[in-house]
Amino acid sequence: MILISILIILLYKAIPKINNNLTDIQYTRISAIVLSYALVLSLNTFYYQELETGIGIYSGYFNVTVFTQFIDMCLYLFGIFIISTWPLYSNKSQDMSNSSDNEINNLESELLLKGSLSTKSSEEIYGQVIKDISSKTSTDIGSYLSSTINLNPYKDLAKNYSVLIFFNLLGCTLLISSSDLISMYISIELQSFSLYILATLIKEDENSTSAGLKYFLLGGLASSIILLGSGLIYSNTGLTNLESIYSLISVNTPYSSNSVILGLTMGLVCIFVGFLFKIAAAPLHNWAPDVYNDTPTIVTIWLIVMPKISILLFLLELHTQVSSLSDISIFTYTLNFYNGIINDINNISVPQYFLWVSQYLKSILLITSFLSLVIGSLLGLVQTQIKRLLAYSTISHIGFILLSLSINSEQSIDSLIFYIVSYSITNLNIFLIILLFGYIINQRSQINSFPHLDIKLISELKGMFFLYPCLGISLTISLFSLAGIPPLLGFFSKQLILYSAVQNGNYFISIIGILTSVISASYYLKLISVMYKEEDQTSTLLKSIESKIMMISSDTSSIINNLHSYIISMLTLSILLFIFKSSIILNSTQLLSLSLFYY
Repeated sequence: MILISILIILLYKAIPKINNNLTDIQYTRISAIVLSYALVLSLNTFYYQELETGIGIYSGYFNVTVFTQFIDMCLYLFGIFIISTWPLYSNKSQDMSNSSDNEINNLESELLLKGSLSTKSSEEIYGQVIKDISSKTSTDIGSYLSSTINLNPYKDLAKNYSVLIFFNLLGCTLLISSSDLISMYISIELQSFSLYILATLIKEDENSTSAGLKYFLLGGLASSIILLGSGLIYSNTGLTNLESIYSLISVNTPYSSNSVILGLTMGLVCIFVGFLFKIAAAPLHNWAPDVYNDTPTIVTIWLIVMPKISILLFLLELHTQVSSLSDISIFTYTLNFYNGIINDINNISVPQYFLWVSQYLKSILLITSFLSLVIGSLLGLVQTQIKRLLAYSTISHIGFILLSLSINSEQSIDSLIFYIVSYSITNLNIFLIILLFGYIINQRSQINSFPHLDIKLISELKGMFFLYPCLGISLTISLFSLAGIPPLLGFFSKQLILYSAVQNGNYFISIIGILTSVISASYYLKLISVMYKEEDQTSTLLKSIESKIMMISSDTSSIINNLHSYIISMLTLSILLFIFKSSIILNSTQLLSLSLFYY
C-alpha cells in the first residue's frame, strides 16, 4: 500500500498540470487517508492464524508475524497523527487598507482601558507599548498584515514531506520484518536516506541544511559500521539469512571453527554498535542535539519518534534470537581458540559459548544504558533551548530502554515494548504542543527573515499558560509523565523496567536509573515553571495588542486545524487516564512479548 502510494505521488509530481492543482493541505489529507487505509489492512491481517508462526515473503528476506503487524499499525497511527498537524495557510490575500483605521483606534481604546486598571498610570503603559507599534501607520499595518498572511514558509513542501515520510515508513516496516542481512541493510538505508533529506526540508534555512548534512555524514558512518558487521558474518558463514545463521552455529558442523565464531562475534558487535549510533545512545549521541534543534519541529517530531521504534524493536528481535541460542542443549563439540585470546575456555559447548556472547552483548548494552542515563540527565540541566533539552531527555529515555533490552527476560521484553509505546505517545504529544505554540507565537510576530514557525528558547514559553491554559495543562501533564510522576503513563513504564532490573539482580543500574529520573525531573519542572511564570504587565499588554492585530488580518485557526487539537486532547487523555483503563495497553504488550519470547 505504501509503495503503491509512493509511485502514484511521484507520478503526480511529474505531471505539472495535476501537481499544480493539488494544494499542500490536499496532499497531507491524501497522505493521512493512505496511512489510514494501510492501518486497516494491517488490522485485517492481524488475526490470521498463519501469523502465529510467521510468514516468509520475498524469498525469505522478510518474515511477517503478529509482532511485526502490531508495530506496523502503531507506526501508521503515529504517522497519521504527525501528518495531520501540517499548518494550514490561506492563499488569499486580504485588503486591510479600509478597515485598519477603525481597528487600530479600538485597540488604542482597549489599551487605555486596561492601563487605567493597572498600578502604573495608563499614560506610562500606553506610551511604552504603543512605542513599538507607533511607527506603523494604518497603511503600514495593513501592508504588514497582508505580507504576514502570504508569508508561508511551508509552501509547496507538503508534497515532498508526504513522499519522504512514505519512504521512511516503508523502511521502518521493512526493517522490523527483516530476516536477512541484505534486507536489513536495504531497509535501514531506505529509512535513513529519507530522514537525511527530510532534515533539509526547508532548503532556504541554513540551520536546517547544516543539520541535514551533519545527520548524513554521521548516519553514513553508522551505516558503514552495520555493513562491516554484516560483511564479517557473511565472510565467515557464507550466509545472509538470519535463521540459517542461527541454525548453522547451533549445531555441530565443520564450519563452526574458532575463526567463524570470532567473526560472528565481531559482526554482531558491529551491527549493535551501528544501530546504537542510529538511535543516539551515549556515547554515540553527539549528533542528536544539534540535528533535533536545527531541524523544523514538524521534522523533529518524526526524527525523535518513528526511526527509534523500528530500530529498537529490530534490536529486540535480534538480541532475543542470539540469547536463545544459549539455551540449546544438543550437539556440543570442542572449540579451541587461538593462543592468547581466551585461555580459560578450552572445552566449551556451543550453548555455553553463546551464553558468553550473550553476556558480552549484555555488558555493551548495560554500559551504553549507564552512559545514556547519566549524560542525558546531567547535560539536560544546562540547556536553554527547548529542543536541545528534549534531545537530551530522549537520550536519557534510551538508557531505560537499553537497560530493559539487556535483561532479555519475558518480563523485561514486556516492559520494553510498553516503555516504547509510552515514550512515543508522550513525546509525540509534547512536540505537537510545541509545534502548536510555534504556529501561534510566530504568526503574530513580524518576521523579517525566513520564519521557522518554531519555538527555540525555553524563555519563549514564559506566561504561555495564562494565554493558552488548555495547551499549558496538556504540556504539564506530558512533562510530568516523562518525569515519571504517578499516576501518569510514564510512571508505570519506568516502574516496570526498574522492577525487572531489580529482579534480574541489576541493583546498581537500577539505583542510577532512579537518581537520573530525579535529576531529569528538575529540568522538566524548569519548563513548567517558565510556562506558569507570569510576565510583567507591559509585556502582557504588548502581546495582547499583537494578538489583536493578527486577529484583524486572520484568525489563528487559519493555519491551525481542528484535528491538531483533537490529537493533542486524545494523547493527553491517554496519558492522564491510563490508570483507569490500563488493561488495553498492558495486555497487548504482554501478548506481544510472549509471542516474541517463545517464537
